Amino acid sequence: MRDYKNILLVVDLSDDSQIIGERAKAIAACYQSEITLLHVVEYVPVEPMGEALLPTVQIEGELVERAKLRLAELAARLSLSNSRQVVETGGIKAEIIRAAQRLHSDLIVLGSRERHGLAILLNFTEDTILHAAPCDVLAVRLH
Repeated sequence: MRDYKNILLVVDLSDDSQIIGERAKAIAACYQSEITLLHVVEYVPVEPMGEALLPTVQIEGELVERAKLRLAELAARLSLSNSRQVVETGGIKAEIIRAAQRLHSDLIVLGSRERHGLAILLNFTEDTILHAAPCDVLAVRLH
């Protein structure tokens, strides 16, 4: 088994991000790994409701800046302030795979929720990542 030297910690900036981050830190401690925190802003344009609506580029820029601040706060809570922090825009699944390739990640750590009913039939992010990732994937079970 190869060592994990470059861990990609994928977070959605919810309260569960702390739990996922702690798991990534535990693995990093075992292998003396570097952790990169990644958050993807998936911008969904809203219907124009009048001339007062901000331009799309400005809205996306504000979402990215807010995500950068929240990612830095999470990194500080996890004592990972010196780790690389990346905020990407685009499709969540594609950007996670792209970042893992670009950063030469050995392990992707992300959260996974239990699904029931019709949700079992839907293609969730962690399923796509599991099958498309260029490296190992750890899906942390969230309740």
